[in-house]
Amino acid sequence: MLDIQDLKVELDAEAGIVKAIDGMRLSIARGETFALVGESGCGKSMTALALMRLLPENGSITAGSIAIDGDDVLALPESRMRAVRGGRIGMIFQEPSTSLNPVMKVGDQIVEAIEAHTALRGAAARAKAIEWMRKVGIPEPERRIDEYPFRMSGGQKQRVMIAMTLASEPDFLIADEPTTALDVTIQAQILDLLKQLQREQGMGLLLITHDLAVVAGMAHRVALMYAGQIIEVASAEEFFKSPKHPYARLLLRALPDSGKRGGTLAAIPGTVPPLWLDFQGCRFAPRCDRVFAECHTTAPPLYDLGTRTVRCLLYRQGQTVPAPASGTSAEASAAPVVPAAATRGDGVLLDVVDLSVRFPIRSGILHRVRGAFTAVDGVSFRIRAGETIALVGESGCGKTTTGKAIVQLLRHQAQITGRAMFDGQDLFTLDGEPLRKARSAIQIIFQDPFASLNPRMRVYDILEEGLQALRPELDAAGRRANLERLVDQVGLRRDALQRYPHEFSGGQRQRIAIARALAVAPKLIVCDEPTSALDVSVQAQILNLLRELQRELGVSYLFITHNIGVVEYVADHVVVMNRGRIEESGSVRTVLEHPTRDYTRTLLAAVPRIEIPVGT
Repeated sequence: MLDIQDLKVELDAEAGIVKAIDGMRLSIARGETFALVGESGCGKSMTALALMRLLPENGSITAGSIAIDGDDVLALPESRMRAVRGGRIGMIFQEPSTSLNPVMKVGDQIVEAIEAHTALRGAAARAKAIEWMRKVGIPEPERRIDEYPFRMSGGQKQRVMIAMTLASEPDFLIADEPTTALDVTIQAQILDLLKQLQREQGMGLLLITHDLAVVAGMAHRVALMYAGQIIEVASAEEFFKSPKHPYARLLLRALPDSGKRGGTLAAIPGTVPPLWLDFQGCRFAPRCDRVFAECHTTAPPLYDLGTRTVRCLLYRQGQTVPAPASGTSAEASAAPVVPAAATRGDGVLLDVVDLSVRFPIRSGILHRVRGAFTAVDGVSFRIRAGETIALVGESGCGKTTTGKAIVQLLRHQAQITGRAMFDGQDLFTLDGEPLRKARSAIQIIFQDPFASLNPRMRVYDILEEGLQALRPELDAAGRRANLERLVDQVGLRRDALQRYPHEFSGGQRQRIAIARALAVAPKLIVCDEPTSALDVSVQAQILNLLRELQRELGVSYLFITHNIGVVEYVADHVVVMNRGRIEESGSVRTVLEHPTRDYTRTLLAAVPRIEIPVGT
């Protein structure tokens, strides 16, 4: 169905010509799910944009061919390409906040796609839109169809994007991180829906994701990308059973789970190199634990190993395979460390008692209040110094609202009752200077980094703004040293400080958001899906960083997430929310291994799992 040959994509950037995709070859059969995985910035999303001919203005396809059912996509005029997009090729974009029109109702946007690519019109198209909203798990679709995107949570906006794409019933689907913002139950529902469509329509699927558990459960074949090149292609079974490329092995070792509690995840040292460089040898060599001298001078081709291909000199005929280098960061990071609990204080840092949040429902031309919607209803929990509480539950259950209420971001939008005692002060009664001081001790990492970063400010200014407001004792030199250390810690190059948010991938923007929260050395950080947009290796770096800060500074975390693997690794206690109320709470081991509520059991049953062979 899809055939890509020697594809090259270049971007004209200030630093030089960026070779975003360098000689890609891959083919996808009808009805096949082909997963494209790799670190943020390796070229996965650029591949998707090239297939749709939606490259940015400074981007161009300089070589190669793209064929859909034998038709050359690159030879089509733009007038015919419009019919291909959405009709023959559908795409679920990575960031729904930037893909949905903020001034159009979500139903109008879905209907627009249906009318553009099918014969349905008017009431029939609207009925089809409601049907697809129900299929992707949006509650009360008859009512929600007339809402605007800003009234929906991140997960609900992602479902709207999926409904809009699938409603046109394309022949081939590109899914760029389709389940990133979704909780596990809706994720399972969406993945089952995609499988059903494949069976019924023979739809081909290019799945771009960093969630290796989803890949293990969905994909027939897997391609691993690094720095603009595909470095390993294998069946999903072979890839997870016996990865060949050193990068693939290190990725699987970086996955968090309960067995790694009290230790540090095997994060891959360094970052993906800038793609404007003139590479001489293997692009992964500076980070590889099996590197040898020739790796720095000889660029490896893709070696055919029969059932798979691998871009690594280790598999050159007659090559002696060296053992992993001792003392590498990846190996050293697997050593056990002192658990965070050893530095935990006995005092309660935050005590939330009977927290309720109600939003007014307005209607009519004058927007008069007609009622109230209860998003959080009587929630209570405690966080001690140096402790991590995980808040889990389905999208729309009130997790993010709880976090925002604690950080005082809903004062003028909702009616908040209850208490949130922080260091002996009720946060809901503070104002003026006491509130400013409290905000320097409580920070939040938002779920959507694109919406929370000012697009008109450079990264340096974004990070420095918080230091100037909340840490006035630092001079200019102290602020710069602080920020350079921060970008190193979150896995970004220092030249990132002089760039704008739109110049980064979704995962890289999330690292910037995390650095901003860490900049003022808070006592409590509300982490709202902080690793949902991150690939496995960067997720390991960030989780290691958060655990290290917890050990050194005693910082506490309210960790809002749907990633149960992260909960197993990082949390001390877990609170399960359902429809604004606490369904179940307790220690991680008790709740995850012996749940008492049916809702918790259903939630855990939907979690995709991946079996990593011992010794990988």
